[in-house]
Amino acid sequence: MERDGIQAAKLEGEDEVSHLALDIGGSLIKMVYFSSNSICSGDDQKNGFLKDGIDTVNYTVLSGRLHFLKFETTKISECMKFISTKRLQEYGDKDDEASASDKNIIKATGGGAFKFADLFKEKLGIILDKVDEMSCLVAGANFLLKAVHQEAFTYLDGQKDYVQIDHKDLYPYLLVNVGSGVSMIKVDGDNEFERVSGTSVGGGTFWGLGKLLTKCQSFDELLELSRQGNNRVIDMLVGDIYGGMDYSKIGLTSTAIASSFGKAVSENKELEDYRAEDVARSLLRMISNNIGQIAYLNALRFGLKRIFFGGFFIRGHAYTMDTLSVAVNFWSKGEAKALFLRHEGFLGALGAFMSYEKKGFTDITHQFMEQNSSVPKSSFCSEDGSESSTRAHVRDNECIECRVQVRN
Repeated sequence: MERDGIQAAKLEGEDEVSHLALDIGGSLIKMVYFSSNSICSGDDQKNGFLKDGIDTVNYTVLSGRLHFLKFETTKISECMKFISTKRLQEYGDKDDEASASDKNIIKATGGGAFKFADLFKEKLGIILDKVDEMSCLVAGANFLLKAVHQEAFTYLDGQKDYVQIDHKDLYPYLLVNVGSGVSMIKVDGDNEFERVSGTSVGGGTFWGLGKLLTKCQSFDELLELSRQGNNRVIDMLVGDIYGGMDYSKIGLTSTAIASSFGKAVSENKELEDYRAEDVARSLLRMISNNIGQIAYLNALRFGLKRIFFGGFFIRGHAYTMDTLSVAVNFWSKGEAKALFLRHEGFLGALGAFMSYEKKGFTDITHQFMEQNSSVPKSSFCSEDGSESSTRAHVRDNECIECRVQVRN
């Protein structure tokens, strides 16, 4: 079927698929697409699901799923194979004036949208319509915070607590997107934002140094290795300097890190004498502490109390979140909070997805998900459509149940 705001095609044995969007970063490709499984009843469309002033005759409400997937950029061929197998290249915008082989226009953001544009066109006949990266990050974050039930949460001392977001009091906030590097964005409203700071010490630093020091071959392998490590073997603590005592005068406990990797200076050891697990843990702690401190200093600069962390560096990793939370809590003396997003890595892809020109498609998504907030909104599914029993963190090939409105 084809509609003005959305094109959908029925795959044999599957839902109707539509509107693919990509966020192609330096190390990861993030993908979002919508698949519909039914058209909502006329009663549903009349009972407040449509925006005021929208004629139900000209619009249809679809029930379905937003799908989230990621691929390593080094394995871009796997991403292209998935797109081709699912025929997702057919579900973007259409350009009637283009040649037959160049009609599939897909929204994309990130530096890779420029770097790999020719490859996508050559292999899949896709034209990547490039959308500004910062705009997509902010649009994706605003959408999740307004529309998805139990999206934001705090994590401290192993305790995960969901935070209810008052939409009238959402702005301003600081968005810290931790990808290969780190961008810190002050968000003042819909389409109102400013990149106020950043650092080159981010996820790419963790992965790059970790690969050199531990020989790990993937980010996830390095994260898993860090779970088993003890950073105190390598980090110099305050207690190491003060004979096991606190430096209470300035508020430092004996277990506070005085110098990351500092013990390696005073010990007569080589790299191979240290466990890879301990090296990974120390590295993760160093980078997370640094990001947390810089984030708080920028929040302080603008008087912001809420700091939302996004990007695929975190990946629901308990130790990373705890370290970021401790850093923000310590430097702010408990006045500011680190908040995390369940769909942290897909902000850019979601923003690109929402940038399709037909506004009826995206605007109504907010309304549907908000109006149905009394029931869980994130029923996770595997890519084959079956329900997943794991709800703690967003993993690969998961989706959100939702409804969208499209023009007939």
